[in-house]
Amino acid sequence: MLNLGTAAMRKPKAPAANRAHILKAATDEFAARGFKGASMDAIAARTLTTRALINYYFGSKEKLYVAVLEQMYSGIRDAESTLDLDHLPPVDAVRRIVEFTYNYYVEHVDFVRIVVAENQAQGRHLRKSKLMRTLNWPIIDRLGRVIERGQAQSEFRPDVDPVEIHKAVAALGMFNVTNQYTFGAIFQREMGAKGDVSGRCKIVVDMILGYLTNFPRHPT
Repeated sequence: MLNLGTAAMRKPKAPAANRAHILKAATDEFAARGFKGASMDAIAARTLTTRALINYYFGSKEKLYVAVLEQMYSGIRDAESTLDLDHLPPVDAVRRIVEFTYNYYVEHVDFVRIVVAENQAQGRHLRKSKLMRTLNWPIIDRLGRVIERGQAQSEFRPDVDPVEIHKAVAALGMFNVTNQYTFGAIFQREMGAKGDVSGRCKIVVDMILGYLTNFPRHPT
């Protein structure tokens, strides 16, 4: 373990690796305990280092937490950028977006937990991130282009707000993870990564596409 005074005064080696290691440990701690419950000492223990070294890289507990938020949201946005939607018909493109989102939440439970924790904190930490002001708009632009193609082909209703569609997809997908224990216990249904994940995902796909394609068609 690094000496506290040495870590505070001497520039550490391998800064990129150190930052990544600290971020991973901090993600685990914040996902498990939220911002208030998370301990800098626990994060230091997870990395076999010191609070001084963590502060050297990130400045404070809150700045570390914001860095975790930024990394978590960057992860899902980066993954969305690989979906390659432009060659797909609009209905298939929406299906791919919904399936990707639903399964991302199942496979990245820490992301969901941190989103929930930040909502419990009323988003006050997230609002301090300049990156967050632009980071999440690419998915809206991507979804918006798909919707516009569907509208141009008279497949989707004309009165669609991409932000509202994204919100509905996120809400329906996150419920499977956030409420898996209460809903599962009440109704004796497997939730989260258990049970018929593909079947539950298909219901969400059908609901979103049902809304997009449910509008009066004028006879030609």
